[in-house]
Amino acid sequence: NMIVLKCFFFFFSAAIKPRIFEPRIFDKEATGFGPIFEEEPLDTVYAEDSPESKISMNCRARANPPAIIKWWLNNWEIKLMEQPDEHFSLVGGNLVITNPDKGKHAGKYVCVAKNVYGTVISKEATVEFGYLNQFPTDEREPVHVKEGQGAVLLCSPPSRYPSEVLFRWIYNDFPNFIIPDQRRFVSQTTGNMYIAKVEASDVGNYSCFVSSPTIGKSVFSMPIPLIPQIEKEVKHYPADIRVKFPKTYALVHQNITLECFALGNPLPHIRWRKLDADLLPNYEVSMNGALLHLINVQYEDEGSYECETLNVKGMDWYRQWLYVEGKTNSNTAKGTPSFVLHSKKRTGSVFKTVHNYCWRLSVSKCLFTACAPTFIYNPVKKVLLGAENRRVVIECKPRAAPKPKFIWKRGSELLTNSSRMLIWDDGSLEILNLSKSDEGSYTCYAENDRGKSNSTGTLTITEATKITVAPSDTEAVVGDTTILQCSASFDPSLDITFIWTVDSYVIHFYTDFEHYELLMGLENSGDLLIKNIQVRHAGCYSCTAQTIVDNATAEADVSVKGLPGPPGGVRVEEIGDTSVKLKWSLGTDHGSSLIQHVVQTRDFYYGSPYLATCHLTFTFTFIIFPVPVFLDGSTESSTIVDLYPWMQYEFRVHAINEFGAGENSRPSIKIKTWDARPTVAPSDVIGQVGISGELIVTWAPVKPQFFFGKKFGYVVAFKQHENYEWKWTTLEDPETRRYVYKESMTPDTEIQVKVSTYNNKGEGPSSLISVVYSPRLAPTEAPLDVYARQVTSTEALVWWLPVYQAPPNWVDGYQIRYWRKYDDNEAAASRVIVHRTMNQTRLENMRPDSHYLIEVRAFNGAGLGPPSEHCEMFTRRPPPSRLLRVYKYVSFNRKWLYLYWDHIYNYWNESYVEGYKILFRKEGERYGKLYTTGRHYIDFPMPETGDYVIEVRARCEGGDGPISQIRVQGKASLGPESLSVAAVLLLALGWMNLGL
Repeated sequence: NMIVLKCFFFFFSAAIKPRIFEPRIFDKEATGFGPIFEEEPLDTVYAEDSPESKISMNCRARANPPAIIKWWLNNWEIKLMEQPDEHFSLVGGNLVITNPDKGKHAGKYVCVAKNVYGTVISKEATVEFGYLNQFPTDEREPVHVKEGQGAVLLCSPPSRYPSEVLFRWIYNDFPNFIIPDQRRFVSQTTGNMYIAKVEASDVGNYSCFVSSPTIGKSVFSMPIPLIPQIEKEVKHYPADIRVKFPKTYALVHQNITLECFALGNPLPHIRWRKLDADLLPNYEVSMNGALLHLINVQYEDEGSYECETLNVKGMDWYRQWLYVEGKTNSNTAKGTPSFVLHSKKRTGSVFKTVHNYCWRLSVSKCLFTACAPTFIYNPVKKVLLGAENRRVVIECKPRAAPKPKFIWKRGSELLTNSSRMLIWDDGSLEILNLSKSDEGSYTCYAENDRGKSNSTGTLTITEATKITVAPSDTEAVVGDTTILQCSASFDPSLDITFIWTVDSYVIHFYTDFEHYELLMGLENSGDLLIKNIQVRHAGCYSCTAQTIVDNATAEADVSVKGLPGPPGGVRVEEIGDTSVKLKWSLGTDHGSSLIQHVVQTRDFYYGSPYLATCHLTFTFTFIIFPVPVFLDGSTESSTIVDLYPWMQYEFRVHAINEFGAGENSRPSIKIKTWDARPTVAPSDVIGQVGISGELIVTWAPVKPQFFFGKKFGYVVAFKQHENYEWKWTTLEDPETRRYVYKESMTPDTEIQVKVSTYNNKGEGPSSLISVVYSPRLAPTEAPLDVYARQVTSTEALVWWLPVYQAPPNWVDGYQIRYWRKYDDNEAAASRVIVHRTMNQTRLENMRPDSHYLIEVRAFNGAGLGPPSEHCEMFTRRPPPSRLLRVYKYVSFNRKWLYLYWDHIYNYWNESYVEGYKILFRKEGERYGKLYTTGRHYIDFPMPETGDYVIEVRARCEGGDGPISQIRVQGKASLGPESLSVAAVLLLALGWMNLGL
C-alpha cells in the first residue's frame, strides 16, 4: 500500500471539492521563490469580558511574487471576498476577529500562503475563550484560633478557564498582600493559606486574591475575619503536615514543583529527601523549605519523595511517588530535505500537506479520482472590477484531475507572462498597473488528458480611490473637541466608506459615541469628531477610504495635554517614631511639565466620622497634613515628619502641572512607625467621695492614636493635702475611665488626685491635679424643680436645680431613682449616679407606654440627703417591630443606585411613623453617611469600587424601628448588564405606585 511520488504529487478524495498542493522544482537561476513563513499564528486565549473586542491572528510570509494569504477555521476556508463576514477582516496577512463569539470563533486556525512557486501551511493555532468568575458575595465565617496554634484559611476559588492561576492573600485592605515566610504559606494548588503559628498581631480580615495571567483578570473573596484568642501562656504544638503533594506524573525535560507545609509551635523545620537515592543536582528548595523544584526532569528523578517536618515537640513526615514518562511523537514522516507533515482523515482518505518542497515522499492509502476540467462549480466571475494603477487577480479554479494546463485570452488575444501580466501556477491571472486599455472579456481555458473547458468574465476599470484631504497632526488639551479631516476621490459608480482606527483599534461609532462621531458632510468626506478628548485618546489615527474595489489610507498623530498621570512605586524606605522617608517614581506629564508633588497620608485611627462622609466619593480617604507637603515637580523622595509613634500609616502622592492636580498614586504598603513614650495626659479628671465614703476617680480615656506603644495603661495617684507621699495604682486596660478606692476617706479633709499614662517605653505626663473634699455630714437640702421629658419609648431626660451647701455638708453628687408607679416595687427602682457638676441625665432601659415616678437626692461621703418631690411622666409607645422590605436597582449607565421600600404602618399600640433613616456605610466600618427622608425611596450616586451596606429603619417618636440591610457592590464589580428588562418593568411599576 505504498506509493512513491517524485517532484510533484496530487491528493484527491471523493469529496466534491478536493484540495491540490503542488510543490515544484525550479531552475537554480530563477529569481522567484515560494512562500517562507516569517511569522505564524499562535495559540490565543481571549477573555470573555475583555474590553478590547477583537482578536488578531498574525501571519506573515516572505515570497516572490508576494504570496496570497488565506485562512481556514476548523478545516473550512474563511472566504472573505465571496462571503463577507462582519466579524472577520484581513489586515495585511493578519486575520482580525471583531466582537468574537465563543460559539462561532473558538477552534483551530490555519494560515495558508500561496504563490506560483508553491503553497505553505502554518502550524495550527487554537483560539479559546477564557473566564474567571467572581467569588460569591456571601459573608465568610470568622476563624477563631488560640494564640500559638495553627490556622488554615480556605480560598474556595471560583470557576475559571484556563485553570492556571496565581493565588495570593490580602490582609485588611488592597493592595496589602501577605508575603509568605516560614510562618505563612499560600498553596498554589488549592489557594488556601496556612499559618503555622498564629500570633496576636495576625488579627484582621483576610481575602483570597486570584489572578489569571492568561486573561489578565483578578478577583478576590469576601474577607475572612481571623480572631486570635490571647493566651496567658502560649502552648507548644508538634509539627503537623497540612499541605501534601499528590502522586505526580511528569514528562522528561519538564519542570515540576512539590508542595509541603506543616503547622506547629515552635515553627517546624522542613527537609526533603528521595528514598533509596540522593536528590539529583537539578533540584532547588525555596519558600523556607515548603517548595521542592525539580528542573529539567530526567528518568533518574522518578521515585518516592519524602517531606519531613520537625520541631522540639515532635516530627511528622509524608511521602509520595513521582513518575517520569517520555514524550511521544505521532504522525511522523521522513523526507529530504526535512519538512512538516500534517494528516487529516476524511471518508477513508488521508490528506497530507507539506510545509516545504519535497523530493521524495512516502504516502499510504492515497485514493485518486480522474475527471475532465469543469467550471460548473466554480466559474470565472462574470463581472470583474479593478482600479487604475492597481492590480487585479482573476481566479481560474476548475475542477479537474489530473491538473490541467491553463491558457488565458483577452477577446481573441492570447495572453502570456510579461512584466505586467502573470499566469499563476493554479491558473489565476494577475495584471499589474491597470489602465482603461485593460478592459474587456477574459477567458480561461483549462485542458487535461480527460478533456477541456473554459469560462469568461468581463473586466471593468474604475477610477482609483485617493485621499484628497488627509488628516493632520493635532495637539489638543483634555476636554477639547477636535476634528480630523479626511476626504477622498473615487469612482462615481461606486460607494465609499470611511473607516477610522486609532493605534490599530477600529473605532465603532455606535458603541464609542461618547467621544467619537463620524461627520459625513459631503459624499466624499468622512471627518472624525473627537469630543471631550481625554489623555487615553492620544495615538496614531488612520483614515481609510474604501470601496469594493480598492482603498486609500492616510495617518495623523494626535497628542493630548492634560492632568499628569499618577506617580508609581510609592514605598517607605526609612521608618522612625515620628518620621519616614518616602520614595516614588515620576508619572507621565501628559505634555505639560510637572510643577509640584503633593504627599498625602492616612492613619488608621484618625477621624472615623470624617472618613464616613467621603465613602460615596472616594475609594480611599486620606487625611492631608495640616501643612500640605508641596515638593518640586522633579522630586522623587521626601521625609515626612510629625507622625504619630506606633501608628499604622499608608501614603500616596499626586503631581501637579499647569492643568491642575493629577490622579493619586496607588497607596503604599501599610507601615507602622516605631514606638515612643506617651506625650498626652488624660483629660477631664474628676474625683468624688461616694455614698459609702469610697474615693471615685473618673477621666476621659486617651485616644488610641496617642498610645504611642504597646502595653498602654494608666497610673491613678491620690493623697491628702497635708501628706507628702502619693498613693498610686496601675490600670492595664487602655479603655478604662474609672477607678474606685474602696477604703473610707477621712472626713472633713481635702484630697488631691491625678492620672498619668504609661506604655512599654515608659511613663507619660500627668493630668492636672483635681481637688476632692471628704465631707463630715450628709446634705440637708433636697433638689428642687425636678422635671422629666420622654425621648423615646425606653429613654427620658430628667433635670433639677442643683443643691449648693458648704462644708461639712459638701455635695459630691446626685442619685436618681425611677420606677413604674403601679407595676414596680420602689425598693427595686433603677438608679443613676452623676457628679455634682451635673444637673441633668438620661434615663435608659425604661418600659414603653408606662407611667413612671422619678426621685432625685444629693449625696456625699457621709450619706444621702432628703429626696425631692416625685416627678411623674409617661414613656412613649414603641416603634413598629416589623422589618422593612427593601429593593434596589442600578441604572443602565451604572451611575445611579435606586432604593425603595414598602411603607410601614403603625398599630394602635405603636408610635406613629414620621419618616425613615438611611445609613450608607462601607462594609466592615461602623460609620457612614446618614440620610433622613419622609418618602420611602431614595437614590445615590453609584460608588466606584468596594462593598457597601445600606441600612434602612423607620423613624418614630417612640424611637427607631429594626434595621433592614441590603448590600451593594461598586461599578467595578458589576457585570456588563446590570438591569434586566424585567427589572426595568418592575422599577417602572414601583415608581408608578409611588406616584412619580
